[in-house]
Amino acid sequence: MSGERVAVIGATGWVGRHVCAALAAHGHGVVALARSPAAHLSGYPFHPVDLTSVRPRALAGLLRSERVTAVVNATDAANARDGWHRPDAVVHEANTTAALTLVRAVRELADPPRLVHLGTLHEYGEQPWGGRVREDEPARPRGAYARSRLIASETVLAAAGPGVPDPAVLRLANVCGPHPSPASFPGLLQRSFRRALAGERPSLRIAGDHRDYVDVRDVARAVVRACERGGGLVNIGGGRAVAVKDMVARMVEVTGVPADAVEQTQGDVDGFGGGWSLADVSAAERLLGWRPRIPVERSLHDMWHA
Repeated sequence: MSGERVAVIGATGWVGRHVCAALAAHGHGVVALARSPAAHLSGYPFHPVDLTSVRPRALAGLLRSERVTAVVNATDAANARDGWHRPDAVVHEANTTAALTLVRAVRELADPPRLVHLGTLHEYGEQPWGGRVREDEPARPRGAYARSRLIASETVLAAAGPGVPDPAVLRLANVCGPHPSPASFPGLLQRSFRRALAGERPSLRIAGDHRDYVDVRDVARAVVRACERGGGLVNIGGGRAVAVKDMVARMVEVTGVPADAVEQTQGDVDGFGGGWSLADVSAAERLLGWRPRIPVERSLHDMWHA
């Protein structure tokens, strides 16, 4: 697929910027689409696009004019600009409308590009403690956000048909690594420890959860493989469940900030799943030739020093 053109929708986001970089590093042309431009996209053709308001025919015309062979949907109604606390109805409409618009646009084209959609492990809902969730597990999402993400994933998977390349839906574990979204837990960690360095004493609420964290650059590698191969529904995770309190302890090691410089309080934290998440990634290895490479320790180190 070297030299092909890939449109990345949500290119200004945390995951999107790394997807653009990974595609370019593999010799693919990148067309960046987002609501507004950003400095790190200066090397790519850019088009302002909002999937919640653009008409499918207009999006189809843009994809046709750019001669793209794959489209990556890296948008998410809960993001750095809008945050995690938008009204449920707004989140639901944004996620589902984005997927439906994209599918309708692709179906307008005589030579449709492959669709690669980024979903989330939250679509499975609460997982049994100590287990690894597989793609054939029933999805029982909790809350409007996770339910809307499931609908979006199912919409993309249903786009397969005659003349349409097999789509791919990558259900991502919790993402970690450089340039985190401020709305994410890694973003909160980075912000809290920078405040501690500045002489403040921020407070962090720490749940007793164990979560699967995958580095954003490993995610980007998986997206490149999915653009090339399809793959259907595939889990993308880091390979182990890490206690939230251990994430904080590793940030102490990475930053050199004294452990007591950040006040840690115990308590439940709002989320979309249960207290445990861990992805079985054997399908990703089999279908995409992908495995996670970057451990959470290096991910946090690189995040801090980026």
